[in-house]
Amino acid sequence: MTNEQISFSTLKLSQIMRIKGVKFILPAFFGYCALESTAGLWASSFLVLQREINLEAAARYASFFFLGITAGRFLCGFISDKIGDKNMIRIGIATIFVGILAIWLPVPFDWLSLNGLIVIGLGCAPIYPSIIHATPINFGKENSQAIIGVQMASAYTGTTLMPPLFGLIADYISIGLYPLVLLTLAVLMLFMTEKLNKTLC
Repeated sequence: MTNEQISFSTLKLSQIMRIKGVKFILPAFFGYCALESTAGLWASSFLVLQREINLEAAARYASFFFLGITAGRFLCGFISDKIGDKNMIRIGIATIFVGILAIWLPVPFDWLSLNGLIVIGLGCAPIYPSIIHATPINFGKENSQAIIGVQMASAYTGTTLMPPLFGLIADYISIGLYPLVLLTLAVLMLFMTEKLNKTLC
């Protein structure tokens, strides 16, 4: 067993949390996965109940959200090395903001809201792989395996908790808060990733 493998196997959670920047990347990853899962699972309900778009079109464009993620990740493969992980994350979050604005604007036509979901999907595309790819650079190769494991735990927590929590918000308050919840999660991502960048400078 190499020294690096020993480091991977013996690094405890308390040690991981003391590594500079880890406390920022975990909520950022939580926010990303919470946003992606909530956006995808509640898109059609928001379009039908809040925007009064017909069910067939709402379901089709909700699926286009995931198509946007897939197409975006394919395209990101050609430019990520030139742009770098930090900038890919920034571009992704900025694109998400544009998509959220598109679905939030109270306009009398449907195409803006419908295509806003695709834009959010495109924005989501580079964030997950860029965070994972940057882990060895940000925290050291000797720590990367352990930190990726904790990042996955944070990601699964966001994916598991946020969609049902938004369901409660939709039931007891309003499904119209869908864009606001997505915006809050996007702001969380932006704030935490920029704090990470400043910390690691």
